[in-house]
Amino acid sequence: MYATMKLRRFLGHYWHWALLAPLLMALEVAMDLLQPRLIQHIIDEGVARGNIDVVISTGLLQIGVAIIGVFGGVGCGITAVLAGQGFGADLRATLFNKVQSLSFGILDRLKTGGWIPRLTNDITQVQELVMLLLRIMVRVPLMLVGSLVLAILTSPRLALIFLVLAPLIVAVLAWIINRSFPLFGAVQRRLAPLKPVMQQNLAGGRVVKAFPRHTHERRRFGQANDQLMVQNIQAVRVGAITMPFMMLALNGGVVAALWFGGVTVVAGDLLIGELVAFINYLTQTLMSLMMISMLVMRFARAEASAVRIHEVFDQQPDVPDAAATRSFGQTCGHVAFEHVSFGYAATPNGGDLVLHDISFSATPGQTVALLGATGAGKSSLVHLIPRFYDAHSGRVLIDGVDVRELDQAELRRRVAIALQEAILFSGSIRENIRYGRPDASDAEVEQAARLAQAHDFVSRLPAGYDAIVGQRGVNLSGGQKQRLALARALLARPAVLVLDDATSAVDVATEARIQQALTALPDRPTQIVVAQRISSVLHADTILVLDKGQIVARGSHAELIRTSPIYREIYDSQIEHGALGHD
Repeated sequence: MYATMKLRRFLGHYWHWALLAPLLMALEVAMDLLQPRLIQHIIDEGVARGNIDVVISTGLLQIGVAIIGVFGGVGCGITAVLAGQGFGADLRATLFNKVQSLSFGILDRLKTGGWIPRLTNDITQVQELVMLLLRIMVRVPLMLVGSLVLAILTSPRLALIFLVLAPLIVAVLAWIINRSFPLFGAVQRRLAPLKPVMQQNLAGGRVVKAFPRHTHERRRFGQANDQLMVQNIQAVRVGAITMPFMMLALNGGVVAALWFGGVTVVAGDLLIGELVAFINYLTQTLMSLMMISMLVMRFARAEASAVRIHEVFDQQPDVPDAAATRSFGQTCGHVAFEHVSFGYAATPNGGDLVLHDISFSATPGQTVALLGATGAGKSSLVHLIPRFYDAHSGRVLIDGVDVRELDQAELRRRVAIALQEAILFSGSIRENIRYGRPDASDAEVEQAARLAQAHDFVSRLPAGYDAIVGQRGVNLSGGQKQRLALARALLARPAVLVLDDATSAVDVATEARIQQALTALPDRPTQIVVAQRISSVLHADTILVLDKGQIVARGSHAELIRTSPIYREIYDSQIEHGALGHD
C-alpha cells in the first residue's frame, strides 16, 4: 500500500472535495446506525403494546432519517467523483510530462507499449481506488465499530457470537492479502506485453495483410492473451473464495443469533425488538467486514499499478541539463566533434561503443555528409548534435560551446532534425509544418514547403494546406511525408540542419531540387547530412566515410574517388545499379 499512499499528493488541489466526501459519508453512516434502534422502538413500544401513534411517529422519523442518509450518500458520491477525477487528471498529466522529460535512452529501454498501460490502465486503477476510498474509508470503520458497539449494548450475551466469527474472518482476510497482492502485480506485468502486440498490428496492418501473416499474428496475440487470462484467473480465484466465505459467516451469524436469541426471548430476558435490532447490527458489522475484503482486492490491483507508475516517476534523465546552463550568443552554426566516442550501453572501459574517437568540424553554412554501410554509426553520430544522447567521451560543440552546457530546449530550437521515418501528427498539413514554430505565418509555411518541394503536391489536394493528415500520415506517400518533415525542420529557421536520410523516399530529381533550394538560401544553415545514395552527397563540402563507428576517409567527392577504396566501391556499386540517375 506504500506506493499507492505516496500518490496522495495529487489530491492536493481537491482537498475540499476529499474532506467533504468522508464527512457526508459519516452522516449517512450515523443515519444507518439509527435505523435498527428505530425499528426496535416500533416493535417493542408500538406493535407489542398496540400503540399506533408510536408506530406512525417513529415510522415518519425513519423516513426523515433515511432522506438525510440519502443526502449524505449522494453528496459523498458526487464529491468523491470530483476529487477522484481531478486526482486522475493531475496524475495523468504529471506522468505524461515526466515521460516527455525523459531522455531517449530511457525511452529506448521501455518502448511505447510499456508507457501506454501506465498512462491509461494503471492510472485508472489508482483513480478508482481513490474514489472508492473516499466513499467507504469512513463508512467501513464507523459502521464496523458503531454496529459492534450498539450490538453489544443491545445484547451483551448474543455479542459473544463475534468472538467466534471475528478470528475466522480476520484469518481469511490475512490470507487474501498475502495471496492477492503478488497475483495482481503479475497480472499487470502480463498486461504489458499484450499492448505492444495490439499496437504493432494496428499500426502495421497493411504489412500483415501484404505478406500475409494473419495466422502468425493471431498466434502471437493468442499466446500473450492466454498468459494474461491464466494470470487473471489465478488472481480472481482468490476473490472468488472471499465472497462465499463472507456470506457463510454472515448467514451463520444470523442463524446463531436467531437460535440463541429466540431462546432468550422465550425466557423473557430479551425483547423481540432488541433481537431484531441485534440481527441488524450483526448484519451491518459483517457487511463492513465484507467491504474490507473488497477493499483489499482493490488495493492489491491499485498497488501493483502504483508501483508501475512510480517506476516512471523514479526514472532520472540520462541527459540532464547542467546546474548552470549557458545561453547562446549570436548563433552561427559551427559544429565540432572532438574525440567523441559513444555507445548506447557503453561500459567504462569502452565496451559496446558504436562510435570511436570521432573528430571533425563544420563551419557555418557548410554541408558535411556522412556516408557508410548500415550500422556504421551515422545516425548515432547526428543524434549527439541535438543531444538526444550524451557522448561517452569527448565533446560535441556548437559555436564553441559544449552541448552539455546548453539548455536543451534552446539547443533544439537552434538545431532542427528531419528523420528518415517522418512522423506526422493528426491534424492539418499546415499544423504539421508549423509544429516547430506555431507562430509562423501562412506565407512562411508555404515558403518552407516550397523549399522542401512539397508545395506542388499540397496545392493539388482539395483542401490544400488545410488537408487533414491521416493517422501517422497513412494517406500520404513516404516521399510526401519526408518532404513535409523537411519543411517542418526548415520552418524552424535552424542554425544547424540535420538530415538523417531524410530524402531516402524522394526521387533523385526532386532531391536535386531540394539541394538547389537549400544552397540558394541567403542564410543557409550548416547541414549535417546522412545519406545512403551517393547522389545525395556529391555536392557536399566535406564527405565523411564511416565504417564500424570510425571515420575512415574524409574529403570532397573528387578527393575521395582518388583516395578512398570504400567510397569508390560505394560509388561504383551505385553507378552499376543506376542509383545516380534515377530512383
